Amino acid sequence: MILPSYHVAAVELHLTGIFQTAAPGAHAVPAVDQAGWHTSAKRAVPANIALLPLPPCSPAPNPVENVWQLMRDSWPANQVFKAGAGIVDDGGFA
Repeated sequence: MILPSYHVAAVELHLTGIFQTAAPGAHAVPAVDQAGWHTSAKRAVPANIALLPLPPCSPAPNPVENVWQLMRDSWPANQVFKAGAGIVDDGGFA
């Protein structure tokens, strides 16, 4: 899912997508980091989902932490992309 920003409402949208694609009777347990939008009491969690909060700065159980570090090391902050495809592709900077 590629969104222009990520916040509590975006987390709810993501969780709803997981809820809708889970097999009937299945229970999903996505691992989440300690970002405010994941831990906010304001977000709704569907009944068939239980969030698994990971310890802060835990790259071993949360591989996406390695992706964030690669991005911090490789690209300057606040990039402007020419199009949505540029976010996914390598390059595409304005």
